[in-house]
Amino acid sequence: MPPTSGRAREVVSAGAVVLGPGGNVLLVHRPKYDDWSFPKGKLDRGEHPTAAAVREVEEETGIRIRLGVPLSNQHYPIRAGTKLVHYWVGRAVGDGDVSEYQPNAEIDEVAWFPIDKAMRRLTYRFDIDTLEEALQQARKTRTLVVVRHTQARSRKAWRRDDRERPLLATGKVQATRLVPILAAYDLRRLVSSSSTRCVQTLEPYATASGRKLRTNHLLSEEDATKKVVRELVADLVDELHDQPASAAGLVVCTHRPVLPWVFDTAGIEDPGLAPGELVVLHLRKHQIVATERHRVP
Repeated sequence: MPPTSGRAREVVSAGAVVLGPGGNVLLVHRPKYDDWSFPKGKLDRGEHPTAAAVREVEEETGIRIRLGVPLSNQHYPIRAGTKLVHYWVGRAVGDGDVSEYQPNAEIDEVAWFPIDKAMRRLTYRFDIDTLEEALQQARKTRTLVVVRHTQARSRKAWRRDDRERPLLATGKVQATRLVPILAAYDLRRLVSSSSTRCVQTLEPYATASGRKLRTNHLLSEEDATKKVVRELVADLVDELHDQPASAAGLVVCTHRPVLPWVFDTAGIEDPGLAPGELVVLHLRKHQIVATERHRVP
């Protein structure tokens, strides 16, 4: 018998507990296992879990969602080794109608269930635990995403105005890979430093989403001060809360020296983001109820 490595294989998946109006939750039935569970599925190669969660829900139910508060990961044994499932609270973008869903060999039924019936219908105890956790976060939140621009050309090698210093080729790839991560949160308001490297970081998402990219020189390294950044970010957060939750979220892109002031205004310590990293803040009544930190794959 050939020697084994002793290292179990881990299958990584992502999904969402999709909550709807009237206290309903979206469940799917898998005929292969004859079970009821939440929509989820394995990550594609190089795919970020946030993007996978949104993609899998849409593939399995036909419903496009936006991610809300992150939930505890599920981790359990399977025949091939172990399975890790990343979960978020999800909300439908649109009416969430599943009446036209076409059954297939993987998912033969998709339905909204009242919470009490969903608790009885779910096959696995760990899914019931996840639903109970999601219900504790059922109230809607606003989403603020803060991004440090992706990898730019060296400051020392750049002879012109630093505001015009562009992204490296690797930075442009990073910016493209940011698109599905930002899209997972359905960010519709885009604000960037007016410096080229920040604008280029959000341009791919602006193009893909069809959203207008607003620039502000007060977020640039040259023009930012603690006072003006605090005032600007506070105003942006106030505007975010003035909109209905269905209006979706806001993304702000700026520079390493400016980020501490942004995070201080938002109410968290500066996490020291690397180029292309982002922090997701889930806000309720101006209070942070959950945070996430992500790096492009």
